[in-house]
Formats: sequence, structure tokens, C-alpha cells
Amino acid sequence: MKYANVTTEGPVSVVTLCRPERLNAIGAELLADLHAALAQAQGDRDTQAIVLTGAGRAFCAGDDLKEFEQQATSAATIAKTCENIQRITRDIMLGPKLVIGAAHGYAVGGGFEWLLNCDLVVAADNLVCYFPEMSLGHFVTGGVTHLLPRALGHQRAMELIVLGERQDAQALHRLGLVNRVVPVAEMLPTALDLARQVASRSTLSTSQLKRVINADLNPQLASALELERQAAMACFASADTAQRIEAFAKKKL
Repeated sequence: MKYANVTTEGPVSVVTLCRPERLNAIGAELLADLHAALAQAQGDRDTQAIVLTGAGRAFCAGDDLKEFEQQATSAATIAKTCENIQRITRDIMLGPKLVIGAAHGYAVGGGFEWLLNCDLVVAADNLVCYFPEMSLGHFVTGGVTHLLPRALGHQRAMELIVLGERQDAQALHRLGLVNRVVPVAEMLPTALDLARQVASRSTLSTSQLKRVINADLNPQLASALELERQAAMACFASADTAQRIEAFAKKKL
């Protein structure tokens, strides 16, 4: 696995996004490697909790817009990209083991969505999260069309998604979207400490807790993931989206 790896610290597996030169931006290879890493950690009999984090200066900067043309080449590539994005949410939320997110720098778009999929979240005090999808003509994924209204209410969720305003770590904490805010140097140690506390609990009990808490969520989550997939596919194929991304790329230059 080139763009994600798994290390173990006793009963804890640490899954790390490893594309720091692109701020762990989401591309085809990263999606495949992250899926394999999460499947490995979820399936490891000795792992009782998982920490999900990113190497370098950011957790995940969202979709790699440099790969947009490749992703949007055909209906088949669009469908594969959108399905593989949603598969990561299933890996995080529907696996038996609790996942603790440890995020710093940027968690943007899909990166923000994956963070919201975690069971617990430790945020570094330099964390910035936002949804750029609506301004780029993309569509949110990760089940957030169901998860955010459930957590924040309809109007606040719409505000975050549609306006795409940047939220710092303290704002996320006030919203109840992260559990801890700590200095950057303490982020991973704090996440590992939480993971060890989780691992010290009964494995059967914690896996059953995740299953029961998600029991009511699963049908709505499955529906949201499918509806988001269809909407994301339509947006990927839109000429307006291509124009917006081209304009964004020119502004960056």
C-alpha cells in the first residue's frame, strides 16, 4: 500500500494516509489503499481499536482536483470513483471496531466527511474543516446528508454544506463534532490514549455497542450513501462542474 499504511501499537492499529506531498488529497490509488488498510485493521484479530490519521501537514485535503479529468473520463470511471469514496465510509462506520480520528491541518470535503464518520475525534488546535463541494459543482459524500442534520439540525447542516465556511477546531468542538482539541504535538498521543482506553473495554461489548447505536442509523445511512453516490455521479458528469474546477485551477495558478 503506497498511500495508506497500518502500524500496530499493542491492541491499537494506526491507519495513516500517506500522500503528504498532496496533503493526502483523494485520488484513485489513495482510495484503494485506504480501503485495504481499513479492511486489514478491522479484520485483525489482535486489534481492538483503530486510529485514523494523516501524514504530513494535513489530515486530508479532499478530492484531488488534478485527477478530475481522469475521474470524469467516462460513466464507468465516474461510477467507480463515487462508489470507492462511499466504500470508505462503510469501512469506518460499519466495521466492528471503534475508529478514533486524529486530525490536524486541513480536513476538507471528503476528508471532513471521513472525520465525521469516526466514532471519536481528536482535533489538533490547527485543524480547519469545510465543504468546498457546492462551490465547485461537486456533491458531498460520506453519508453527511444524513449524519449532519441528525447531529446539528437541518438549518445548521445546510449552512455548513451550502456555504462551505471554514470551521476551526474550537468551532467544531462547540458544535459537538470533535471530542478533544489539543496542541498538534499532543494529537496522536491523545488519540492513542483514547484508543487504548477503548481497547481496555470488553471487545464484545464495544462491538455490540457500535452495532446497536448504528442499528437505527444503518438503513438511513445506506439510503444516504446511495443517494449521494447518484448525485455525485451527476455532478462529476456536469459541464458546469468541469468549468468551475477549471476556473478554480486557474485561480490557484
